[in-house]
Amino acid sequence: MFSRQIAAAGSAVASVAAVKCAPRVRCEGPPTAASTSSTTVTSQAQDGTVTTTTTTTTVVRPIDYNYPPYGLSSGVQKLPAWIKLGCGSEEYICAEKGATFPGDECPDKMPDLSKHSNIMAEVLRKDPGIYDRLKNKKTSSGVGLAKCAKTGFDNPGHPMIKTVGLVGGDEESYTVFKELFDPVISARHGGYPADAKHPTDMNPENLLQVKIDPKNKYTLTTRCRTGRSVRGFALPPACTFEERRELERVIVKGLLSLDGELAGQYLPLHGSRSYAPMPGGMSEEQEEDLRKRGNLFQEPDSTLLLSSGCGRHWPDARGIFHNHAKNFFVWINEEDHMRIISMEPGDNVDAIFRRFAKACDGVQKVLKEEGYDFMHNDHLGYILTCPSNLGTGLRAGTMVKLPLLSARKDFRELTKRMGLQARGTAGVDSASTGGKWDVSNADRLGKSETHLVNIFIAGVSQLIKWEEALEQGKNIDAEVANAKEWAP
Repeated sequence: MFSRQIAAAGSAVASVAAVKCAPRVRCEGPPTAASTSSTTVTSQAQDGTVTTTTTTTTVVRPIDYNYPPYGLSSGVQKLPAWIKLGCGSEEYICAEKGATFPGDECPDKMPDLSKHSNIMAEVLRKDPGIYDRLKNKKTSSGVGLAKCAKTGFDNPGHPMIKTVGLVGGDEESYTVFKELFDPVISARHGGYPADAKHPTDMNPENLLQVKIDPKNKYTLTTRCRTGRSVRGFALPPACTFEERRELERVIVKGLLSLDGELAGQYLPLHGSRSYAPMPGGMSEEQEEDLRKRGNLFQEPDSTLLLSSGCGRHWPDARGIFHNHAKNFFVWINEEDHMRIISMEPGDNVDAIFRRFAKACDGVQKVLKEEGYDFMHNDHLGYILTCPSNLGTGLRAGTMVKLPLLSARKDFRELTKRMGLQARGTAGVDSASTGGKWDVSNADRLGKSETHLVNIFIAGVSQLIKWEEALEQGKNIDAEVANAKEWAP
């Protein structure tokens, strides 16, 4: 058994390595409160030898009631009361928003789900016994069903906008609570068997060599994005203050080691005190500029995120990395440990995916050097917080102008048959502005990364051909009737 002790005072974090020894605490300044947490990483060598590495984090710091984990940051204090309740250290309990389900222990009796429309509620209504069989179970790190299911109980949803209603608290959640997760995952991904194996393929050579928009007339921007989680740490819904800081440290170290077109800088959120080189985070002006450009996430202003626990200790240890060209971004510690985004104007999917694949490989290499790796298994692929993103977590999309084609009543149904999802300019189920649509692959699980990107390439290129045909006054009804998803 190996132990790595990490001690921090104020915003500083120091790391030392030791073998078979108890955790030590090093503090600077007046220590008034301490907390300890551990993460465990298990790896197997080619000869079959299993090595377990335990990281014990002991933090001693002065109490500051105007900053997490003992209080709310000055920026959060300005937010509405219902948001502030989810940005401290406690579980999100807000009667105003109907968020009353406890996140630590399940009540003995399952709450009434008769008016809920999320997928988890549908599964539990069909078999209420699942709740009774799982309500007292815990993962080895202490995550219970309450942590995973709170957001589904708190948020009934809307009949026209069906959410998942369930999140992973850690990697083990997907196995300990598989009796609930498996049917939810299957329903969300159009029928995914409990014994299915997910394929992975990040080889850019396997992409279709088809130009989506030959005339450069219809596409505005194109991107690939995915999420990645670091094995050995809890997922954001259950992540501790110290775990989140250690995640930031190892991820940023990996990102800052990238070179060439991927080289860039890390900017913590404004007000974050976790990153020593920039103790107050980026400026408010930098943060606002990134958000206006659509490159940075907002504070958690959704009860779905607040109930899940993703807003705790905001904004500590959250931030964004971007390369110098600002066509590669990584969000850190938002809904997932990492959101990796490669994008640029136009339709050069090949260049975008190559940058994307290179970045994923580069970060994973440094994580392995630190004794970590991405969460991944043969059944679910890459493990992420929301079951909707399991598998590849990949979304290849473009903002494209299709005013004539999208005016057809069957436009959404058409894109669905082609394995695509069409979103309005403001996100899922929003309206289009000026015929502009955010079109992407619909699936995440059961197909490899290159397969999904090829569905996107073939599908969007066909949509543009139909838009051109309509501009020329041609009838496309017969072709649309035979439209289907691309297959190898």
